Amino acid sequence: MKEVVVYSKEGCCLCEEALRVLRKVKASFPFILKEVNILKDRDLFEKFKEEIPVIYIDSKKAFKYRVEERKFIEQLTRRAKPA
Repeated sequence: MKEVVVYSKEGCCLCEEALRVLRKVKASFPFILKEVNILKDRDLFEKFKEEIPVIYIDSKKAFKYRVEERKFIEQLTRRAKPA
């Protein structure tokens, strides 16, 4: 199962919008969703403070600022390429 990590912070309207999209998609395409509040980690805050929300799929940066449902589903359902 794919793992999706969202780096965000409380009170961020773009973060809330992105999480709404992700939760909607999760109802039809199951994945593990982890939310990370960058305000709780100084290093993460410094890394992402100007880019949130930032969304990683299986440890690869997939989106920042906004996430489009169709593009998210495409990336979520994309098979891993053989090595």
